[in-house]
Amino acid sequence: MGGKLFRNFSFFSATLSFFLLVGIFAVLFHYAQDAIHTFGIDFLWTDTWEADEDDEGGVFGGLIPIVGTLLSTIIAMVIATPMAMGIAIFLTEIASEKVAKPVSIAIELLAAIPSIIYGMWGLFYFAPIVQKTVGGDGVGLLTAGMVLAIMIIPFMASITRDSMNTTPAVLKESAYAMGATKFEVIKDVIMPYAKGGIIGSIILALGRALGETMAVAFLIGSVMELPKKITDPTTSIPVLLANNFAEAQDLELSSMYYLALILFVVSFIIISTAKFYFFGRKAKV
Repeated sequence: MGGKLFRNFSFFSATLSFFLLVGIFAVLFHYAQDAIHTFGIDFLWTDTWEADEDDEGGVFGGLIPIVGTLLSTIIAMVIATPMAMGIAIFLTEIASEKVAKPVSIAIELLAAIPSIIYGMWGLFYFAPIVQKTVGGDGVGLLTAGMVLAIMIIPFMASITRDSMNTTPAVLKESAYAMGATKFEVIKDVIMPYAKGGIIGSIILALGRALGETMAVAFLIGSVMELPKKITDPTTSIPVLLANNFAEAQDLELSSMYYLALILFVVSFIIISTAKFYFFGRKAKV
């Protein structure tokens, strides 16, 4: 009886997740119809966002927020991934228990800090440092990407650490017995064994970075301009939606749903591709 109930509940939960995904897509697609019919695929490479208040129309394009979203996410992932891997390796294989435990707690507490706090800290403390170091106005792609990297490091590091801790001790001891160094054990034993969890942590962090709003809204500049340099201000899809959604009407509102649909599809494609490609390769090994 208990096994059947658990199986039915698991099936219901999995099915509900699927229908929620389809439902979100359907709602976004429905409300984006006006913009899709008006601008079509040209919406993706149009860099104008101007409303015409007289006829409640205008010209709207998603190129700038799409580029801003992708670039800020790339910057964050490039910075966060090696740092998170280093933290996980230090906590599992190098640090003593007296050091690893408080550091692990501190890393996990970073994940609990609200994103708006990161945004305020980045704007008033971190942005002036970036301005003095690399130039620019302080707010822009680089600052947003760096603070975004700090935000996703705890997720990536915690999951990677837990994955590495699942490596059987006998595998590591056998490698040491054969004369392997600590670096070789980490590279050839622990990392391959924990690969699934490591990839999962990267995917989770990627999803968080793509959809982050408040911290990025403080730091990216929120201007509809294509960045010519990494320090230039621009905007992203979540930031544009957060700033303009309440005042948007008619075609502009539909264009925002179009942007939300694009973000949804891009996130789905990136995460699905990563999961199927990497986990498919793992299954073949």
